Amino acid sequence: MNAPAAIVPAPIELGIVLPTYNERGNLRSMIERLDAALAGIAWEVIVVDDNSPDGTADEARAVAREDRRVRVLQRIGRRGLSSAAIEGMCATSAPMVAVMDADHQHDPALLPGMLAALRSGHYDLAYASRFAEGASTEEWGRPDRVKASGLANRLARKVTGVTLSDPMSGYFMLPTEILRKDASRLSGVGFKILLDILATVDEPLRIKEFPMNFAARAEGESKLDRTVVFEFLVGLYDKWLGRYIPTRFALFGTVGAMGVGVQFGALWLLLHVVFGERFVYGHWSDNTTFNIANTLAAVTAMSFNFVVNNELTYSDKRLRGFAPLLRGWAKFALTCSLGLLTNVGSAAALKAMGFHDVAAVLIGIVLGSVWNFALSSKFVWGRY
Repeated sequence: MNAPAAIVPAPIELGIVLPTYNERGNLRSMIERLDAALAGIAWEVIVVDDNSPDGTADEARAVAREDRRVRVLQRIGRRGLSSAAIEGMCATSAPMVAVMDADHQHDPALLPGMLAALRSGHYDLAYASRFAEGASTEEWGRPDRVKASGLANRLARKVTGVTLSDPMSGYFMLPTEILRKDASRLSGVGFKILLDILATVDEPLRIKEFPMNFAARAEGESKLDRTVVFEFLVGLYDKWLGRYIPTRFALFGTVGAMGVGVQFGALWLLLHVVFGERFVYGHWSDNTTFNIANTLAAVTAMSFNFVVNNELTYSDKRLRGFAPLLRGWAKFALTCSLGLLTNVGSAAALKAMGFHDVAAVLIGIVLGSVWNFALSSKFVWGRY
């Protein structure tokens, strides 16, 4: 008697990427909603978790043991919605891939319609819009966020030339071959991967828009923290000028420019208030007093740069907690010590040569900045 033939499961047609951070309480109910919405479609879910402290990755693995359609990517030492979405989309073997939030703000019932639009061959990308005709944001209950999203969309359209009603949407679907073709060119910066894709591809995509009722978050916290506006501007910069000046270096330089103001402000306070000096004929004081005050001002600016770079420039590798911050500051001070010596030494030498005090300080800052960026990127926020 012949053994019964093994049942071969249908090939996966759709992969759904769920970038997560502190979404433990949302996962099971989200998988249930996907299962109900995608009846008759072979699908899989890739949960890409940025090492959530609430144990989201562990919960996803527990779900995966019960449902083989669920897979987990736990990322250690890096964060970011765009980069998480890119990794998840590249990880699926499905010919179609969707990206959506796990917090129930995106309705899974739209997925079959999106898939049908792509199956038809008439469209290259389908996305859900909060601002299309028939869409609604009333359930969201955040009119402030609605206004901010509208402003961001207008700015994005102006800078990138994208004409969609909601290019900032985080809910979309496209063939994986389109994504993989340009994956190496995507910046992965910021939090809006759809805008990144649309601004990167060479050929215009045929796009189908679906109106969406944007709901309120079910549980947990938003994946967008206080750096959201900064990251949005960073993403626009990267698509606009990133090919000419590397984005990370531009951010580091921008923070350094802010540090210039801090150094000058601290220098003025030290000389004018602490040492009682006056600014006369382009000079504050004698060389010795100036050098002492400028050294203290440079240390103040360096500490300011460390704090702001940790929060913004290296937000995906942010140091947290008193001890890590203290160690980070110490390493930042150590790696920037040569830059600090170059900064102060150059300014002192130029002042002794008769340069204007302001010019001497500026030149010293510029000469020390490249060294500071190279070493701090490697040894403070990077890995040996």
